[in-house]
Amino acid sequence: MAEVIAQEKQGSKQKKKMIRVDMTPMVDLGFLLITFFMFTTNFTKPNVMDLGLPAKDPNPDPKNINAIGDKNQITFILGKDNRVFYHQSNATDLTTGNLKETDFSGIKISKIISEAYKNAPAPKNFTVIVKPTDEANYKNFVDMLDNLAISKKERYGVTDIKPWETKIYKELTQ
Repeated sequence: MAEVIAQEKQGSKQKKKMIRVDMTPMVDLGFLLITFFMFTTNFTKPNVMDLGLPAKDPNPDPKNINAIGDKNQITFILGKDNRVFYHQSNATDLTTGNLKETDFSGIKISKIISEAYKNAPAPKNFTVIVKPTDEANYKNFVDMLDNLAISKKERYGVTDIKPWETKIYKELTQ
């Protein structure tokens, strides 16, 4: 509350009164307003990338499994230092010459996917396989999924790198 404190000055004709304002109610009101706005505001929700994975068949039929084939797929290996390797080979054919390197600059990856799609014997079965290594970072994985969205290929898989691919990858990175 506001108080008026009277002080008399000796030898003067006029009495000066000092006014003291108590700020406690104003501080209380400030905290109430802060609390109100904190509870009524909407905080931003984190953006989540939808992978759209299919449901797993509980009873797979071994006769009905479609083999993709080497030329109907392209495999991308995400490595350390923003390096990306790709191939269209199997375990017996993969060499350091077959494992080619690219990067995330421009639309290189989208062009590689489009070129592999054009050369695929059965384009309806064309699949992109993404294999991040332990040294890859999350940003590169998201960039790879963005490139898949740019190239409009909805048939892709994410899996672990195989030992035969790891061997060739290690030879190229060391």
